[in-house]
Amino acid sequence: MPIKAPGKRYGKRLQHSKVFGHGAHHGKHGGNADVLITPLVDMFVIIVLFLIANFSATGEVLMMTKDIQLPEASNVKEVEMHPVVMVSGEEVSISGTVVGRVQDLVKEEYLNIPALEEKLRDMKKQFEDLHAMAQDTTNTFKGDVNIQAHKDVEFAIIKRVMFSCASAGYNNINFATLQKGEAGAGGESTAAATP
Repeated sequence: MPIKAPGKRYGKRLQHSKVFGHGAHHGKHGGNADVLITPLVDMFVIIVLFLIANFSATGEVLMMTKDIQLPEASNVKEVEMHPVVMVSGEEVSISGTVVGRVQDLVKEEYLNIPALEEKLRDMKKQFEDLHAMAQDTTNTFKGDVNIQAHKDVEFAIIKRVMFSCASAGYNNINFATLQKGEAGAGGESTAAATP
């Protein structure tokens, strides 16, 4: 092994240049290429953050399931982020928690659904406590709720869901529907809310 004289030593990229390096391999490119990992990681972090921010800004508000076929409506507005009560042909749920079975609700005669009302009151209290701790006086509780119901569910069930929402303080009720496609759109539908 040859002895190298002390002095300046240049990085791997500059060792093969005419000016700084030995210049012996000028014109020949080695088979090994150095990959700069730091800029690559930075680029991927920026892409991931952009995608997360974009998804959270335009994310889906309603979770479409095969159990629920939404009715169609002409006069609609964009769905906003509010608690969603899902009513399928078999069960009533909110935030993924089943609060009642449709078979049982048909048999009962009173109007409210106690489990749904209790869950909505808990959500309202969490909202108010969170904004009170943050001392946020601009975003007050408005009582908005979205009902995503199957188009063939009996009105008696929908009426009970609406009564439970109103009893818990959610008076601004929106129904999730599919927007009717325009004549040239081939019957295309998108999720929307009808006030």
